[in-house]
Amino acid sequence: MTPGHPIGLARAAPAPVTVRLPAELWVVAVATVLAWAANAVPASLPPWAPWDFSWPAFLGIGFTLVWFVRGWRTGHAIGTARATCFLLGLASLYFALLTRFEYAAQHMFLLNRLQHAILHHAGPFLIALSWPGETIAAGMPAALRRGAHWLGATRAMRFVQHPVVALVLFQGLLYLWLIPPVTFRAMLDPVLYAVMNASMVIDGLLFWFLVLDPRPLPQASIGYFPRLALAFTIIFPQIAVGTLLGLARTDLYPSFALCGRLWSGISPLADQQLGGLILWIPAGMMSAFAAVLIMRRMFTHEDSLVRLAS
Repeated sequence: MTPGHPIGLARAAPAPVTVRLPAELWVVAVATVLAWAANAVPASLPPWAPWDFSWPAFLGIGFTLVWFVRGWRTGHAIGTARATCFLLGLASLYFALLTRFEYAAQHMFLLNRLQHAILHHAGPFLIALSWPGETIAAGMPAALRRGAHWLGATRAMRFVQHPVVALVLFQGLLYLWLIPPVTFRAMLDPVLYAVMNASMVIDGLLFWFLVLDPRPLPQASIGYFPRLALAFTIIFPQIAVGTLLGLARTDLYPSFALCGRLWSGISPLADQQLGGLILWIPAGMMSAFAAVLIMRRMFTHEDSLVRLAS
């Protein structure tokens, strides 16, 4: 019998100590394994695994997913439809940047245009449509939130999301990476290629978060009519450049022939013409869809104001 303990009662066993690693460390661990595998045994990897591993792309997508899930679990959940849009948007960015499709996009102009349609339009559009900012912010480490505020992120966002600046950046970057000498250099320079793709994603997110903001003024930075104007305005420059590419009678992008075309049955001019179609048809459809959403939100807001006034 142990002194100080009643007869018949055993000393309680100490509770096991468990150490829970932050989810961000698991993302880094998975990234480390995949980075090694992509260099050592790329042919043995499944189709969903990174073909040409990119640390910024993988960590950016992985951390965003972790913060979204953590924010969801801490009481900042969003509806099922919005969550589905977010996950589809994030998955599309992963597909375009980190699977074998990324390799194919370096060997056909039309696939390269499809890649940029995903990075600049579809992926950011779906993420912005889900409006996940509050959920992601709730799941971020507090130090990171404070650091972003201290670095003046809000002021910078206000500048780049000014309607004129947003429009110039959205169209200007698209045009920049289509200039034949710039495209040639980007397709042969891995660093510039990564910068090109990153600029497409970041600019797409900035633009579509501005256009698809579900809030009215003054919560939103601009009103419904400027957003509607932005959604319509971006259609016409993309139609123009797509038409120019489709009517060209010379191969403007010889880097794809230099790297080796993936499908030899498609001629350089046909590849270029198909790329021109991809430039403006998906973009036009998404812009029209965005315009419908904006008008619906505008009418709903007006109806709510009428009900409050009556």
